[in-house]
Amino acid sequence: MASVYPAGVVLVAAVLLQSALTVVGVTGGGGGGYFPAALMLERGIPQPGRRVGLGQLSARDSVRHRRMLQSTSGGVVDFPVQGTFDPFLVGLYYTRLQIGSPPKDFYVQIDTGSDVLWVSCNNCDGCPVSSGLQIPMNFYDSDSSSTASLISCTDERCVAGLEAADSGCLENNNQCGYTFQYGDGSGTSGYYVADMLHLDTIAGGSVTTNSTVPIVFGCSILQTGDLKKPDRAVDGIFGFGQQGMSVISQLASQGVSPRVFSHCLKGDDAGGGILVLGEIVEPNIVYTPLVASQPHYNVNLQSISVGGQTLTIDPSVFGTSDNKGTIVDSGTTLAYLADAAYDPFINAINSVVSQTVQPIVSKGQICYLMTASVNDIFPQVSLHFSGGVSMLFNPQDYLVQQNSVNGASVWCMGFQKLHGQSITILGDIILKDKIFVYDLANQRIGWANYDCSTSVNVSTVENTGRTEFVDPGQLGSNGSQQNAHLNRLILPTAVISFLLHLLPLRSCLFL
Repeated sequence: MASVYPAGVVLVAAVLLQSALTVVGVTGGGGGGYFPAALMLERGIPQPGRRVGLGQLSARDSVRHRRMLQSTSGGVVDFPVQGTFDPFLVGLYYTRLQIGSPPKDFYVQIDTGSDVLWVSCNNCDGCPVSSGLQIPMNFYDSDSSSTASLISCTDERCVAGLEAADSGCLENNNQCGYTFQYGDGSGTSGYYVADMLHLDTIAGGSVTTNSTVPIVFGCSILQTGDLKKPDRAVDGIFGFGQQGMSVISQLASQGVSPRVFSHCLKGDDAGGGILVLGEIVEPNIVYTPLVASQPHYNVNLQSISVGGQTLTIDPSVFGTSDNKGTIVDSGTTLAYLADAAYDPFINAINSVVSQTVQPIVSKGQICYLMTASVNDIFPQVSLHFSGGVSMLFNPQDYLVQQNSVNGASVWCMGFQKLHGQSITILGDIILKDKIFVYDLANQRIGWANYDCSTSVNVSTVENTGRTEFVDPGQLGSNGSQQNAHLNRLILPTAVISFLLHLLPLRSCLFL
């Protein structure tokens, strides 16, 4: 591919070339004639008697290299990850985005269960102004950004939102608006804005931070429910869904990134992890197809095994249809089983451990008081999916340590029951300590057990044909310092799942 030379970047053919060069002997399209062409050369070295330091030259080269990377969509787009799955500590994973001109930081929850990126706006009603996560709370102001523009009702991007049933028209000012109601009862409403998103790109082991791309996102002016609470407040939600208004779809349509993203969420108290636009490459990854024509990341769960024994559950319990199915959702903290699958699952667990430990009920949760290691007592659990692939969990993958009582540890079940519902939701407790690849181009999801504190190899073959190594915390914000300051919070059950995207409970309403 030919190099692109921005204004001010100069060509140096030889020292002290003349300022113009006439090229002859170039055949024209007819094959018989010649035509002259003048190539104007600007001076690329200092004027005589003027010296430029090596530092200045290096900085100039660095700017040019970043421009070259940007012009070829090079590198891997990387987002810093903070937070943990632990509901008694944080209960969510979040990242930092820079939006606007000049750029401003916003901390937003990583959410594969919704589509739209939205942040709190300066005129927001009910938005928290402080956070127990010890992150600065910011408010977006379109008037303070030189690159901001509002989205009108007639804009094709608003029409795309209407097709996804998540936007409407504010009739009094012809402005494209939205209202989201989440399954936990919280909600937000506002209007759409277009502005620049600043991307951190890793190429050749270094970080490039000057890449920008225009995106459409929500400007929240009203928040309700748990979104108003300051204990785990963030500036907004980063929807990684596959609908047209999601950022991943917007960037892919502009050729900035491939239609695939990946994450590897750390399960320890320090939390953090890796979130990249691209495909993490690892030989142990297995894939299962996405269920077609679904608004979420639905996969076909076929059966569950406990201690190697397949549970007797009617396969129709896991079937996908309206208000049914299995959803992969990073916006949900724990895991939720369909009503008809939960009791057989818990009974099978209790049957294995009954000779050693008995279940207790703590604040409505099924827990176990233990002095021994859970790995010595509890069985392995496997979820089996279409394509003949499985997801294996050790006891510490599906149990959560709550506290200690007289030297004994209280471990609680990370799988919850969805009363009267036929939906299974795989939240952060399932996603942690695993690579997850959301391959939208090939409509599949892949996973593999992995130590998310180590580096990963990421491919952007659709764009560059290259692979890059990405380390957790490579952007200098893996959350270990901030999370270390957090006290263990015993959160009420209603808050354990911060954003539970249940299809029958979630409605998208017009303003």
